[in-house]
Amino acid sequence: MKIIQKTQGLEFELLQGSVEIDIVEVCYNSKNVVKDSIFICLKGARFDSHTIIDEVVKKGAKAIVIQEDCSYPEDVTVIRVKDTRKALALLSAARFSYPARKMVTIGVTGTKGKTTTTHMMKTLLEQSGKKVGMIGTNGCFIGSEKIPTVNTTPESYELHQDFQKMVDAGCQYMIMEVSSQGLKMHRTAGIEFDYAVFTNISPDHIGPNEHADFQEYLM
Repeated sequence: MKIIQKTQGLEFELLQGSVEIDIVEVCYNSKNVVKDSIFICLKGARFDSHTIIDEVVKKGAKAIVIQEDCSYPEDVTVIRVKDTRKALALLSAARFSYPARKMVTIGVTGTKGKTTTTHMMKTLLEQSGKKVGMIGTNGCFIGSEKIPTVNTTPESYELHQDFQKMVDAGCQYMIMEVSSQGLKMHRTAGIEFDYAVFTNISPDHIGPNEHADFQEYLM
């Protein structure tokens, strides 16, 4: 799959190599790198994967996505983007052939009430005969199946992977909690929700590992 070309909305600068290459997988965790994959370098509070490019190339990564100046081998395609987390979301959507577009999608955001609201909507839709997938604080639900999740809004790759499972299971609707942290980290970038629900907002989720202040939270 020529995923770099296939990815809609991805703005990048080609630093070396070619975008014509075939890619078999999108990776952001070095443990999951496979031969002919594209690796997205993410900079976190504790670790910056721009520092392990040599390692992932040795494991088989064929292309690298960066957002900062760094060193890299000569025999790998390298593209630079403004924000690698957003690039991860867009590439992940393309990797799974945009599964969210094959369902009616509903995003629920707000300080309080997201979990209750999503569960209420899931119940109402199921009572009307619809098959529903749901993602949020309590996990990922595909019909009656429950899959554990780490975050209220999972990382974008896992999101689209779960969307594809929902499509494969015949889900007609997808409901998800969209946390402020998920929005900040661009985990839902590129998802065009059919419906959006805003519950409420109050001064919360302010701190070193979340939002710097209420103004940032509002944005």
